[in-house]
Parts: sequence; structure tokens; C-alpha cells
Amino acid sequence: MKSLMTNAFHIKAPAKINRFLHIVGQRKDGYHLLQSVFQLIDLHDDIYLTASADGLVHRPTGAPNVPPEEDLVVRAAKLLQEYTHTNQGCTIQVEKRIPMGAGLGGGSSDAAATLWGLNELWNLKLSRQELMQLGVKLGADVPFFLFGENAFVEGIGELLQAVSLPKSCFLLIYPKVHIPTVDVFKDPNLTRNHPTVTISDFIDSPNLEQFGNNDCEEVVIQKYQEVAAVLNWLRQQAPQSSPRMSGSGSSVFVALETDLANHLLSQLPNQWIGFVVRGLTRHPSYNPSS
Repeated sequence: MKSLMTNAFHIKAPAKINRFLHIVGQRKDGYHLLQSVFQLIDLHDDIYLTASADGLVHRPTGAPNVPPEEDLVVRAAKLLQEYTHTNQGCTIQVEKRIPMGAGLGGGSSDAAATLWGLNELWNLKLSRQELMQLGVKLGADVPFFLFGENAFVEGIGELLQAVSLPKSCFLLIYPKVHIPTVDVFKDPNLTRNHPTVTISDFIDSPNLEQFGNNDCEEVVIQKYQEVAAVLNWLRQQAPQSSPRMSGSGSSVFVALETDLANHLLSQLPNQWIGFVVRGLTRHPSYNPSS
């Protein structure tokens, strides 16, 4: 997090990938219970926050085709105003790099960065735990980005245990398909009774890249042929690897040596967008004492 001037902040909002994603149940209120490992990666959006005294929340630039009142960053700012009864306002500018509907948590990360940054900018002095409790009201992934570390995730996404992951390079492919999360989770064919695992099961696995699976993948590839095409292409190009979909979105990632990842990126079919990314140990704005 960098201060541009006394009343402004610039925050990097990183994406995440799901190393695996198991759906283990469903609550009476419809929320699904999951187990996953969330890995931060160095693909990020940029959030620029400027304080104002008018009490209003402005968002002149942001996610394309998302009205300001529906944008999670605006909702985050207004939630913080309501919770703290502050009369301060702000302008939020978002430079998007993380594809939308890709299962990379971009919107949730932007919301978390907004909460984090405005807490500093408005001098609210809320703890990280308080911000996480607010964040879950915006979306199940938001607390993870406020948690600030790679995590073994349970519940609806709010139960987090820090996990240490080896340094990894990933080829990430976005097939330019936007998949609404709600469409995946309401599908009657979605697995909802995956046997539970423990954090030790994951940590002690001889091959973390092959641990578990993504329960959303089968539902998605039946409806979105481009996602199936990406998975098949990667299996042909890197047959010893274990590509998988991230979250409930359309992006597919695979852990590879850097040279091979860059080579495959250069060979990527034109209809897809690719990134060579690295795993992060911590969120760029992580502060263990907060």
C-alpha cells in the first residue's frame, strides 16, 4: 500500500487461484460449504483511493459494464461508512487487469483492498478481524483477501488457516468466457457431498498439484466448451501436468517450470488470453500487527 499524498492511497489487489475446491455441503440458507486452498498470485488490479469531505462515494473508473452502485468497491466503501458512522467520502478508481467471471476473485479482492485502504485513509483504526467480519457481508471470498496469507479455507469461505506453499510458477489461461458464480452453484448436477479433508491431508500430500479436484469443473465444462478446450489443450501440451479450473469461473491454471510456461504462452491460441504468474506468500498490503 502506497500513499500518493496525504489524502490518497494506491493499493494492489491480487488475484487468487484455488489449488483445489471441494463442495462438502449446503446450508439451509442456500450457501454452499466448501474446502479449498486459496493461493495469492501476482496478477493484480490497481485501486486508487482519494479522501473527500463531502461524504459521497465516487467511482469514475472501474469494472466495465458494472454500474457504480453495483460495484463491490462502492458497496465496500458505503458499508464502512455505515459501520463507523463516518462523514468522510472518497473517490475510487479501479484499473482492472484480473478478468471478470474467471474464478480469480478480482471483485472480492478489489472490495477487500477498498476496506483496507479506506480504514487507513479515514483513520478508522479497525482491526483486520473487524474488517474481515465486514467483508463477509460483501462476499464469501472477501475475508480471505483481508486475511492476507495463503489459506486452507472452510465454511462458506470465512474459516481460514494460514498455509505455507512452495514457490510456484503458473500458466493461467482465460478463454474470454464470463461465468456467473450463481449459475454454477444452483446447477442440480453440482457435487455437494465431497468427503471432507484436513489441512494435514493437503500439507502431507506427496504432490500438491494433484491433490483433490475442483468440483465445479464438471458442471462448467458441460456448459462452456471453451473451458473444456483449454483443459484439453494444456493436457496435450504438458501431459505430465495437472491443469484445473480456478473457483467457479472460466480460468484454467497449471503449475509449470518458468521456461515451459513462457513457451506455452507464446503458443497460445489467439482466442484466449494468457498470463505467466507467480504465487505470492502474502498480500502486498499484509500487516501482521493490524
